[in-house]
Amino acid sequence: MELLDNLYLGATVVFSANNLALCLIGCMVGTLIGVLPGVGPVATIAMLLPITFGIDPIGALIMLAGIYYGAQYGGSTTAILVNIPGEATAVVTTLDGHQMARNGRAGVALGIAAIGSFIAGTIATMVIAALAQPLTKFALLFRPADYFALMVFGLMLAVVLARGSVPKAIAMILIGVLLSTVGTDLETGDERLTFGWSEIADGIDFAVIAMGVIGFGEILRNLDAPEARVAVQAKIGRLLPSLADFRQSLAPILRGTGIGSILGLLPGNGAVLAPFATYTLEKKLAKDPSRFGTGAIEGVAGPESANNAGAQTAFIPLLTLGIPPNAVMALMVGAMTIHGIVPGPEILTKQPKLFWGMIVSMWIGNLMLLIINLPLIGIWVRLLRVPYRLMFPAIVLFCCIGIYSVNNNPADVYLTAAFGLVGFALIKLDFEPAPLLLGYVLGRLMEEKLRQALAISQGKMMTFIDHPVSATLLSMSLVVAFIVLLPTIRRRRERVFAE
Repeated sequence: MELLDNLYLGATVVFSANNLALCLIGCMVGTLIGVLPGVGPVATIAMLLPITFGIDPIGALIMLAGIYYGAQYGGSTTAILVNIPGEATAVVTTLDGHQMARNGRAGVALGIAAIGSFIAGTIATMVIAALAQPLTKFALLFRPADYFALMVFGLMLAVVLARGSVPKAIAMILIGVLLSTVGTDLETGDERLTFGWSEIADGIDFAVIAMGVIGFGEILRNLDAPEARVAVQAKIGRLLPSLADFRQSLAPILRGTGIGSILGLLPGNGAVLAPFATYTLEKKLAKDPSRFGTGAIEGVAGPESANNAGAQTAFIPLLTLGIPPNAVMALMVGAMTIHGIVPGPEILTKQPKLFWGMIVSMWIGNLMLLIINLPLIGIWVRLLRVPYRLMFPAIVLFCCIGIYSVNNNPADVYLTAAFGLVGFALIKLDFEPAPLLLGYVLGRLMEEKLRQALAISQGKMMTFIDHPVSATLLSMSLVVAFIVLLPTIRRRRERVFAE
């Protein structure tokens, strides 16, 4: 009964004209940036962070969440029709989704992707609602040393799941942690790493780093090497799958939902691995594996369900522990911080309307996405023909206005441009920028928990191994680091990501 009461509280928050409109806007924008390859939810949310200043905190977070899981829907449209994944999680969908489109079944592929995503999103939202309170109560038992160890473990998993080489991923995380220390020390009042520049005495604004390294860096990458986009010329056809298609897809949808829900919890963007794991499983379970790659509907239904479920359950560690599992969740932490909200287990007790409003909005958002995606397929196809050179100047202009409006400080615009060049250079040198953002967000939290733990223990480092939780997490971090640094494992990992 308590769960129903909490869901009713969330419904009262979401079912206001303002929040419903913001949820719809988030879903529409998410679908749009998912359809348009090369933009992505990370860059879009980074660009929209300044806009959220003038919006109610709950509505702002509902909108940003809608952008994230809405991009999972839109990414499948591009993957199926153009053979280019609009989102990283839609890479697997290209294998069979585009073949279905070439075989004249584009509508069925798009329909089963949307239906599978809706089913997965609905189940994943129920999982979040069910696990929220137990995990929050468990998180309240954590000491500062346990939180520090948990964040170290999360960063190690981020290294494992980051694309590219292990040393480069570690370097990105360390740079992010280093950037988080820039500014005035809250305890001593001394300036750190400011080099006498007063503009960064209070630290580098999160929106500046996020928009520069991720947003502007991604724009420069797309302008440097624009992708050719040639949509399937055949008719889309009927969108609703037949009963036989749905019967064939139901088990893969449920299996994909289960895998995505579990992997979405992992720090380091485990949600990206969910579609790959689901596709591999479906291929092994199939009576005729040779069908995969030639237009098997299971190869669309399973992975699409997995990526949407993973996108939803990624909110669990954010809302219950205050730890972002991926770059998008790191941006959500930034959005909460902008609005004076401290992410973590206290959100459930101190701001229940925000907590349960977010959860109910996910189900409403998935319903909106199902309704708006299928009828608007024709519009999304036309948008695929918009050239990059017309989109990005306008995006850059609005981003500059937005970043200036945060503090009314021209220096923020210059810093954002500088970080944009840094982000572009990192991409060209095969460094993945997302771990840098995770390192930056977790760096501040890690420093805080490290100082708290040492203050409580009167400076004794043994406090991190005296408690079983922190000792276990740090041991697991060492094991993961040892395994991933083994030459054989490292080479195999890099080869898998390259494929």
